[in-house]
Amino acid sequence: MNINGISYRAIWPEQDGSSVNIIDQTRLPHDFSVIQLTDLSSAAQAISTMQVRGAPLIGATAAFGVALAMQENASDFGLKAACDVLLATRPTAVNLRWALERMQSVLSAASDIDRVKIAWQEAKLIADEDVEINRSIGVNGLPIIRALWEKKRNPVNILTHCNAGWLATVDWGTALAPIYAAHDAGIPVHVWVDETRPRNQGASLTAWELQQHGVQHTLIVDNVGGHLMQHGQVDMVIVGTDRTTAQGDVCNKIGTYLKALAANDNNVPFYVALPAPTIDWRIQNGVTEIPIEQRDGAEVSHISGLDATGKVVVVNIAPVDCQVANYAFDVTPARLVTGLITERGVCAASKDGLLGLYPEQMA
Repeated sequence: MNINGISYRAIWPEQDGSSVNIIDQTRLPHDFSVIQLTDLSSAAQAISTMQVRGAPLIGATAAFGVALAMQENASDFGLKAACDVLLATRPTAVNLRWALERMQSVLSAASDIDRVKIAWQEAKLIADEDVEINRSIGVNGLPIIRALWEKKRNPVNILTHCNAGWLATVDWGTALAPIYAAHDAGIPVHVWVDETRPRNQGASLTAWELQQHGVQHTLIVDNVGGHLMQHGQVDMVIVGTDRTTAQGDVCNKIGTYLKALAANDNNVPFYVALPAPTIDWRIQNGVTEIPIEQRDGAEVSHISGLDATGKVVVVNIAPVDCQVANYAFDVTPARLVTGLITERGVCAASKDGLLGLYPEQMA
């Protein structure tokens, strides 16, 4: 995507082939900062501290993390140790495990002397594949938005939760990919952007992305969505997902389930956009089987922003020593999902729907 007229991906290897660049998402929207990952430790830290976030981007970063680790220790022990470290950084997004298992499979068959070269090749391939997958999600979601526009001939109002744009992937995004495709096709769209507490990814990332791309949008607090739906101001909801079960349950940023309930009550279509690596074919019931990450309570009790002097400051908004629970994700049952938008097409949120697009998983 273009930032101030310059094309960027969310992660890319340095030209010397020994390090990786990322956009530090913890500094957005007030400071656009590119930082360099030079070893396994810096890659793991980037994932755990959410300098990179979003399931597809976490997977790509983990793949590059393995490549960086192979430069330090390309032995079997080094490979396993690197994957163990990276796997422990975030428990919910399944793309992390998927990327590590893919890297292990490819590298286990190679000699130690060849592993560095092969690791970089595979990590770059994963990144390139992610870009094409997300572009295809945009193509497949575009007809849904086009149909709504042709029916009403007014701007299509779309509500999204959290950030599932190009910052959550290598490029294009998942939930925002159809929105970008519609905008670029000349279809008037307007996006209701949930602030997405507690880390405010909607306010700091999604709104910033849409602004950069010229897409009309309005930032709202998380609890406004239901009100807007009751008054006919939301034509559809599109969100991303960090893990989708074989039965079509979707796990996304905390608060997504409540949006799905409101959408269901008001007959608003609720779509989830996802790439194949986000599907966890090993589990069936999202509520009981998906591990839900609990993060530092300071993310809830403290908030950062610009003060009157233009300086970024962090302030406490809760009573001192207040006990805080910070659940990062929730699960939306398949029954509340209108459809899943994937790189292979749109399907019902069900086992049969998913297998119709991915028949190779029947085995």
